[in-house]
Amino acid sequence: MTTPVQDPHAVDTARRHPDLLDALESEALHIIREVVGELERPVMLFSGGKDSVVMLHLAAKALWPAPVPFPVLHVDTGHNFPEVLQFRDAAVEHYGVQLYVASVQDYLDDGRLQERSDGTRNPLQTLPLLDAIEEHRFDAVFGGGRRDEDKARAKERIVSLRNSFGHWDPKNQRPELWDLYNTRRRPGEHVRVFPLSNWTELDVWRYIAREGIALPTLYYAHEREVVERDGMLLSPGDWVHLGEGEESSVRTVRYRTVGDMSCTGAVASTACDVEAVIAEVAATTVTERGATRADDRLSEAAMEDRKKEGYF
Repeated sequence: MTTPVQDPHAVDTARRHPDLLDALESEALHIIREVVGELERPVMLFSGGKDSVVMLHLAAKALWPAPVPFPVLHVDTGHNFPEVLQFRDAAVEHYGVQLYVASVQDYLDDGRLQERSDGTRNPLQTLPLLDAIEEHRFDAVFGGGRRDEDKARAKERIVSLRNSFGHWDPKNQRPELWDLYNTRRRPGEHVRVFPLSNWTELDVWRYIAREGIALPTLYYAHEREVVERDGMLLSPGDWVHLGEGEESSVRTVRYRTVGDMSCTGAVASTACDVEAVIAEVAATTVTERGATRADDRLSEAAMEDRKKEGYF
């Protein structure tokens, strides 16, 4: 797992001059502390993906030497990569936090949701998420969304109000001046909080390298059976079936994001360590969601439509 969290005020002789990562880290720590100090029942969305892992590391650092005082929540589609679920459980044990799981499969089994014709379950996560927020009375939900991922996320405030139905109105957002964040809400409402809003994918990877943060192995190059479909490399299996005329092959790939296996593609890569990934990300011109997430290609406004309904 990650290197144990140390006193953030300790003198680091290797880094005497603040840089961009220091500024981004400082902002994220401030956001986490403000929300924990002002709201009663925060929770952190945690899937075991790189952004949520970095966010949990920041939470531990922000509140050191006290333990992280809030639980984490995973909205499990049932189509997750096994490596990521194993890492999720190990990380929860490492940080000593309570894990809640909202299962899409439970909703399918009892008829509250139905499978989509395209087989992807990512859009089905909204109802289990909103129900978990209501059941546990969470008033703040930390998410790992970043503004560089998608134009809908670029519209999002760092502290974003959701109404009593869990919905987001992109035309009705609060101003955020300097480092002042408005966490006020009426009964039944909650806020989504994005400490990594101003980070880029490259910033995240540079921070992972600096802090020695461990990640699921599929973020690094490995051999995997894949099939090329719609410009993406999908992993065939229980949820991705070969179509007529399709053939799979074993290629060296890695994943830039680790969502639902049915809609998350790999990229051809030989980057097998963090420094090689940083060099690769620095040269790319397409965000990880744009390159590898089929659910974001459903329409021009796919992400924004889901966010309005209550998605991450």
